[in-house]
Amino acid sequence: MSNLDSHLEIALASIRCFTDDGTLDIEELNFLLGLALRDNKVDEEEKRVLGDIFSKVSKSEVSELVWNRILEAKKIYGI
Repeated sequence: MSNLDSHLEIALASIRCFTDDGTLDIEELNFLLGLALRDNKVDEEEKRVLGDIFSKVSKSEVSELVWNRILEAKKIYGI
């Protein structure tokens, strides 16, 4: 997929992550962020998709490590 389609790749990968056990672990989260960062930036479509994914995650459903990584990504990349 081209970088123009990376947001679609992120969305599809997130479906597999959530289907697995209903939430995100740190490896899955880092994989999704890695897809967005392949070109060393997070574009607006990637931010939108990641924001949608993050909105489906609640603090009580994930480890503290995952929650803090989500907060960090939101801050760093303006998600």
